[in-house]
Amino acid sequence: MSKQYKHLFFDLDHTLWDFDKNSEATMRQLYHELNLKGEGIEDFDEMFKSYNVHNDKLWDRYRKGFIKRDELRWKRMWLMLLDFKVTDTALAHELGVAYLEILPTQTLLLPHTKELLEHCKGRYEMHLITNGFETTQRLKLQYSGIARYFTHLITSEKSNSMKPYKEIFEYALKLANADVADSIMIGDAVDIDILGAIDAGWDSVYFNPHEKPHDRKPTYEIKHLEELMSIF
Repeated sequence: MSKQYKHLFFDLDHTLWDFDKNSEATMRQLYHELNLKGEGIEDFDEMFKSYNVHNDKLWDRYRKGFIKRDELRWKRMWLMLLDFKVTDTALAHELGVAYLEILPTQTLLLPHTKELLEHCKGRYEMHLITNGFETTQRLKLQYSGIARYFTHLITSEKSNSMKPYKEIFEYALKLANADVADSIMIGDAVDIDILGAIDAGWDSVYFNPHEKPHDRKPTYEIKHLEELMSIF
């Protein structure tokens, strides 16, 4: 039996909302709508793989403060297109805008997400701490039908900080009127969610479905979300 928590703080992307599948569906739609095959990109899977490589690198640079949000949004598309020798800046910008319009309307959640939220409803205050963009994340919650479970959505935009920096965790506590002792962070990114929580003095749950090796020491580690129902 876990100690008595009052506030559960969840990450959103890759933890509750199935970012990988939703992103792939969005890119597949854009591949067809914007006729990227006609631009010479023959293989969607290769294109999506390229996008993910550049997206991950640019998000890392964004988290470290090297680039701004707008640059992240279009440059990941531009670098992807360059991998296929497509040098169309206007198309990169069009893709960047369209991606963020379509992505949050996708509705796939990780297995057991709704079951878990129903289990915790009324017993805990539930919140989200996410490095995603404010409007995008709110739309994801609305379209996927889980907005009603959460009291506060804490984004990097709203808090002027970002996981893993402790300032976003301090902001979250203040906003939720919570204490470190009765709060816990649940997330899938060991060097963002879990390291951030540990540095801020919080308990944490590392959601590690692919059983990636690591040297962090979360309070709990799970492979499936349903395991949380025996912790909380």
